[in-house]
Amino acid sequence: MGEGEMISESARYLAPSVQGSGDTWGAETAAAGRRGTQKIVRAGEVVAPGRAADLLAVERGGQVVERRRIMYLDGEPCELTDTCYPVEIARGTGLAATARIRGGAVRLLAELGHVGVRAQEDVVARMPSGSERAALSLKDAEPVLELTRLTLDAEGRPIQVDVMIMPPRGQKLRYEIRIG
Repeated sequence: MGEGEMISESARYLAPSVQGSGDTWGAETAAAGRRGTQKIVRAGEVVAPGRAADLLAVERGGQVVERRRIMYLDGEPCELTDTCYPVEIARGTGLAATARIRGGAVRLLAELGHVGVRAQEDVVARMPSGSERAALSLKDAEPVLELTRLTLDAEGRPIQVDVMIMPPRGQKLRYEIRIG
């Protein structure tokens, strides 16, 4: 890895934590000799954002449970992450609260009977909004990467949508694809 470069492997975030800590981000950054932390800014039921509504098959104006987080690398903000769940899955669970979830959200989903078996990711580069620029301490002309991940269960039902906004500097996204 180059200096300051983090390699993030999506697959690490899709399976329930083996250790039970659920802090995949912390473990991934520690393995690279860095310190990764996160802050849950808010959690609860909200009107489904447009793209999340489409991916979760929720009608426009419908509700989802959303968890909004800021990820930090060595104390500096490095990613904004919004995760949305269908209300019929997440209402009244730890997913709808700001407390940390023992074992992580993916483990809680599995305990609730919702196991992801397939994920689809889209990555685009774009200019950030003013609030994204401020939250990530970006320079005026600095773009962001927006990674949108849809997780589906064995029946093809959407169970989770993540939208991650990050500056491209120092980022390397790694995908391992099984062929056949």
